[in-house]
Amino acid sequence: MLVARRLVSSFIQRGNNSGQSGLFSRPHGAFPELEPRYLQCTCCWRSRIPVAGFETLNANLTPTAPCTDDISLDTCYTADQREVILRTLNNATESELAAVKLLRGRKSVNIVDYRTKHGPFRSLESVVNVPLLKHKSALVVFNSILNPLKKEKKVKVQLMKFIKPEVDRAWLEEATSIVSIICGTNKVAWAHVDREMLVLDWQQLDCPNFLKGTYIASSYLNDASIDSGQIISNVVSQLPSADFYLVEKPSISLQNTTLFPIMAHMRSVEAMLFALLEPRIYQTDSNTPPRVLNMMRLAVGRHFGLMVGESRTSGAQAVRQMMTESVTQKMPRLNFPQDLLLKYRNAFQMGRGRGGEELCDALLQAVAFYELLSESSR
Repeated sequence: MLVARRLVSSFIQRGNNSGQSGLFSRPHGAFPELEPRYLQCTCCWRSRIPVAGFETLNANLTPTAPCTDDISLDTCYTADQREVILRTLNNATESELAAVKLLRGRKSVNIVDYRTKHGPFRSLESVVNVPLLKHKSALVVFNSILNPLKKEKKVKVQLMKFIKPEVDRAWLEEATSIVSIICGTNKVAWAHVDREMLVLDWQQLDCPNFLKGTYIASSYLNDASIDSGQIISNVVSQLPSADFYLVEKPSISLQNTTLFPIMAHMRSVEAMLFALLEPRIYQTDSNTPPRVLNMMRLAVGRHFGLMVGESRTSGAQAVRQMMTESVTQKMPRLNFPQDLLLKYRNAFQMGRGRGGEELCDALLQAVAFYELLSESSR
């Protein structure tokens, strides 16, 4: 590095002293003076090698001068650029023109009308004769044609594809509130959220005897180890009344045999919740919508950008942000009552482990349901 620095420095000095072109010297009249910049020597961190500033270099090599109102538009662009612009303006349809910046609405219609009445544009300067297009706006249009913005295709998650069993959208849109339920390995959490995005209830129940011993139904439904004497029955008794109950559908691969005990546990809890929460009238009346629905865990993860490959990361940061916005913004994404903010304000801090994941997931599932429903109805 030191040898290279000396060679570059001597070459710069030789070029400057002899008046000849060197790596960092220029022939007279070739380019304007460039702003000096320096590279720090990584050996001693004291010596510096001068280089040209890239911003200054780019600015001075721009082929065209600033286009002010007194300069013809045709002189602001090269012949090739003018050809591209005129080809677009003369051949594009009204809908294609509307995709160009500043041409949405009446301006695209005016361009088509002008072409019909006066024929194709012969020069860029003639474009300012189009109503609503002046010198400055024409420049923006021309630059947008030459450098179109590439819109990133946002993958939309369609709610109806991730809700099972199938239910008429009208029933979902008429719902005033939902309860989102998450079943963990030793906890069951739920969040009661209404259509105004207000959190009405948000809590979890510890189930310490989950995944212990054999999978006997009675051990899930009735457990003498807790005060109430029950597990799933106790959860159902504490759930608030709502139009729909959303039970998370976990994404556990059947090919991963090591996770089979967890999958069996999830399916057992899920089946009991469906049996206890679903009214009997739904089984006999076809005009009554199902009250208990499954929502795919992957859909919620994709909606909040929590997916890394096929794995879903923690949603604690998203929940913390929504809690903060509930206090700091006039129109927050989600509204929290004061008592819930005080109760959970420190529950999802960094470094506190993953004890509140079920609570986070219950809230995120409810938010995703309403937001995806709103997007799919547009």
